[in-house]
Amino acid sequence: MQKQSVYSVENGDVNGYLDDDGRVRRTGFLYEIVVLFQGTLATTSAHIMTVVIGSGVLSLSWCLAQLGWIIGVPLLAVFAIITWYTCLLLTDCYRSPDPVTGTRNYNYTQAVKVNLGGFKYKLCGLSQYAIQVGGSIGYTITSAISMAAVKRSNCFHKHGHNIGCHTLNNSYVLIFASIEIVLSQIPNFHKLSLVSVVATIMSFAYAGIGFALSVAKVVGGASAETSLTGKAIGPDMTSTDKMWNAFSAVGDIAFAYSFSLVLLEIQDTLKQSPPENKVMKKSCTIGIGASTLLYMLCGILGYLAFGNDSSGNYLTGFGFYEPFWLVDVGNICVVIHLLGAFQVIIQPFYAFVENWRREMWPGCKFIEREYIFGKYSINLFRLTWRTSYVILATLVALMFPFFNSFMGLIGSVTYWPLTIYFPIEMYISRAKIPRGSFTWIWLKLLTFICLLVALLAAAGSIRGLAVSFSSFKIFRSVS
Repeated sequence: MQKQSVYSVENGDVNGYLDDDGRVRRTGFLYEIVVLFQGTLATTSAHIMTVVIGSGVLSLSWCLAQLGWIIGVPLLAVFAIITWYTCLLLTDCYRSPDPVTGTRNYNYTQAVKVNLGGFKYKLCGLSQYAIQVGGSIGYTITSAISMAAVKRSNCFHKHGHNIGCHTLNNSYVLIFASIEIVLSQIPNFHKLSLVSVVATIMSFAYAGIGFALSVAKVVGGASAETSLTGKAIGPDMTSTDKMWNAFSAVGDIAFAYSFSLVLLEIQDTLKQSPPENKVMKKSCTIGIGASTLLYMLCGILGYLAFGNDSSGNYLTGFGFYEPFWLVDVGNICVVIHLLGAFQVIIQPFYAFVENWRREMWPGCKFIEREYIFGKYSINLFRLTWRTSYVILATLVALMFPFFNSFMGLIGSVTYWPLTIYFPIEMYISRAKIPRGSFTWIWLKLLTFICLLVALLAAAGSIRGLAVSFSSFKIFRSVS
């Protein structure tokens, strides 16, 4: 720590512009919104809710339709509690060896490398970047469906509800991608605070609209049939289909709580004082608590409104037709939110590739040189690489636009290692929990049970993708 302080002084940091390790000092929030948010707790909570309250909320009524009241609602609460607990463990891994005065671990993979090392470090990197890439593709798919839903909503209002009003999603995918190419030039997490605040407001807006529309439908006496065990087995639902759909629904719920992958990157935006781990624990409690409350309200009321016939996306499945303008506003809010969520989830992957290239070719002007234009800067490598990534993600979204199964597979595959396994293993290592002790046994048992659930969810999602592929025409996604 002393060496780092000397580094700051030697580099002219007389005004405290550098942090305790010589990096640019973290402010925790943008100057432009300092009046609105008097502290870093607000912006980190906003980052968390930006990632947590994503496309997952749109499928929760469908999840309850597959699982029913007995399993669905308790499962939402269980995932929230487990996620909250493991995230508290993870916040103490930001600094090593001491969670308050130790050396900073700037990202999740670095924390795993310091605490666990070797093969687990590589497995963590693979898991983290897989969900970041998959999540960005999923957000692209969801946004296109929501944009198409605006056009369909207006068509239904004009021509009646018996008209299909179907439209190709391709143009909407390209619109979303064009905006993301511009937003992707935001250099790092520290510059995303305003984006996260706007995205969080949008997430509450569209969830609130869905909530209000569901309440109106239920109060108006138009509620549908629900059950304790979900959609009944019958002519339209075989026992095998029900089993696979239930597994896929578990994966969707897991995806709804998949934000641990960027938790330490978010924590790295906090100021050093008060201690980052203490502020982050409060942020996790606020972010996950608010998100879970919203999930419960939207999922339960959506299920009451649509019953066992709930669609995979309750704002684009058109259980709601009127007021059409409110449905339009809800879907526009989804798009704006996912524009920001795309950046929050993919920034660590951008940083990984760019740091890797800097280490490979040190001193390369193409990679390192920044061209300053007033308050903005452009880096040619960042411009080229990030634009190329968005184009590739867009191509995948155009080719494989399977919302529910895609979300479920990503959630089930990555939730277990990133939200359960690594936080618990790092806690056991840091706290030196004796092998065979009561704490060690129940933590290992929790890890094993969650692994089984994740495997079943992954199997259900893979089966759903296989069914979707059987009738799919490439580049012909239609809403």
